[in-house]
Parts: sequence; structure tokens; C-alpha cells
Amino acid sequence: MNNASSSNRKVRWILIVAAVMVAAGLLLWWLLPERDNDGVLRLYGNVDIRELELSFRQPGRLTSMAFDEGDAVSAGEIMAQLDAEPYRERLDAAQAELAVAQAELDKLHSGNRPQEVVRAQQAVNQAQAGYSEAERNFERQASLLESGASSQRTVDAARAARDQAAASLSSAKAALSLVQDGFRSEDIAAGQARLAAAEAALAQARTALADTELVAPSDATVIARVREPGSMVASSTPLYSLSLRDPVYVRAYISEPDLGRIAPGATVRVHTDSSDKLYRGQVGFISPRAEFTPKTVETADLRTDLVYRLRVVVADADQGLRQGMPVTVDIDTRGSSRDH
Repeated sequence: MNNASSSNRKVRWILIVAAVMVAAGLLLWWLLPERDNDGVLRLYGNVDIRELELSFRQPGRLTSMAFDEGDAVSAGEIMAQLDAEPYRERLDAAQAELAVAQAELDKLHSGNRPQEVVRAQQAVNQAQAGYSEAERNFERQASLLESGASSQRTVDAARAARDQAAASLSSAKAALSLVQDGFRSEDIAAGQARLAAAEAALAQARTALADTELVAPSDATVIARVREPGSMVASSTPLYSLSLRDPVYVRAYISEPDLGRIAPGATVRVHTDSSDKLYRGQVGFISPRAEFTPKTVETADLRTDLVYRLRVVVADADQGLRQGMPVTVDIDTRGSSRDH
């Protein structure tokens, strides 16, 4: 009887030990998938918040706002407009200034008109005739001085008149040379610089006029509409706050021991707690710098762990992935480490 009781106790102990081992095995099996489930590494993160504020580069009076909060906008759509009339007037003025600068430069390149050259030549001829007459008068008065028929004062006056006529002839010849040679290279260079400045002013006026239309830079959703038509706005005054729709990024974190298991380009599956849908994507970026686990994804066991941030580019995102939403990321590691 005692032997039978002892045997039963041994069987019970064996069964208890076996049960404990099975339970431990099941617990281990339950925990292991967080790190490796048939070559799949599971990480946790959030959908990146990607927002921007739209504003004009020019000041003015707001004339129209085309979208309200919650509206979807496509890249290239006009979202708001300023009163463009002042900018059209500046464009007209800039075009006029350009025409003036171009005309002045053309004049410098063309040189003087033929009529101006002829006029300068006639001035030389006239000065030459005056000089010849003054020279003859001086010689005549000088010859008369020896015979006493002329006085020294008369000769001196004739000499002064001859010298004045010679100076006038020299001045006329210099003026003719200038007319024949045209404008100096320095004048032409200055004219070219004035033309370039006028062209730059015209380009600025065109850009300012184009800036009176506020264009959506990419596909997005309007989160906030800050101003209303009729408002006077300064440059850089926010008008809309947009949430970018594409591409959608997921920010996740990986511990140092798992870094060797993934590489940029690794296949990724993303899912949320609110849906059974799986989204496809790829690892696009792995930070080279370690940081502490952010509070948005940390658990009690990870508060002091150093991790590396990675970015996942989701290929088929839809409205089910909203910015800031927590997500689970499964990375196929079976080919990642070999590719790396």
C-alpha cells in the first residue's frame, strides 16, 4: 500500500514538472514573436505628422479663398488670390524702363548719325577758314611793322586773333574725331549694365505678379483656414495649414542588436489597432545616431534603452493611416541582412 502511494506521488510530481515546462515553453513561444516570427521583426511607431503653413511672398489685399477646412487639394491648384492690380502696374512700369534702357544701348552701339558727322565737319571747315584769314592778317601786319605803316599794338592784336582761331580749329577737329569714333567702350558697358538692371527689375515684377496666386505645393488636406477675403495680409502671413497626404511616412525605432537584421529597402508591412488592413512599404532611412526610446512608443522595459530611428515609406496609404496614429511594423528580415 505504501509503495503504491509513493508511486502515485512520483507520478504527480512528474506531471507537475511536465506541466510547468509546457507552460514555460508556451510563454516563451508567446514572447518570441515580438522579436522574430518566421524571419519577421516586429517594431512599433507612429505615422509621421507632416504639416505646412501656406502664405504669400507678397503683401496685399486678399480677394479670394478657394478652400475650407477638411477640403482635399491637389498639387498646382490655386488656393487663394491677392488683388493683382498694383502688381500689374509695376510690371508695366518695369517694361517701360526696359524699353528706355534698350533704346539707350542701341544708340550707343549705333554711334552718331551721319548728319551729326557732317555738321562737325562743317564746323572744322569754318574754323579752318577763320584761322587762315587770321594768319594772313597777322603776316600782313607784321610786314607793315618794319616799314612803320603798322604799330606794335596792331601786330599783337593780329597775333592774338590768329592764336584764338588756331584754338577754335583744334577744338573743331577734336569734336569731329569724337563724332566719327562714336561712344567710348565705358559708355557702352554702362549702358549694358543699365539694361541688365532693367531686365532684372522686369523679372522681379513678373515674379511678384505670379506670387499673387497661392498654389498648393502637393496633395494635401486643409486643416485650418486662417484668413478671409478682404483681409490685408503681410508677406509670410499664414493663410492655410495643410496636412500632406503623400508620401506617408512611419517613424519607428529599432534596438542595436536588431540593426544587423535590416537594411534600407527591406520589405515592410504596417497595420493599426483600428483595422485589419495591411499596408505595404519599405525601410527608407535608418538614423546613424542612437537615442532614447521616445515616450510615444516606449514600454516600462524600454525607458532607458538606446534605439535607432528608422523611416518607413508606405506605398499604398489611405485614410486609414492618419498622422500621429500608433502603428505596428513587421519587417521581413529573411533577405535584408544578406542584402546589407
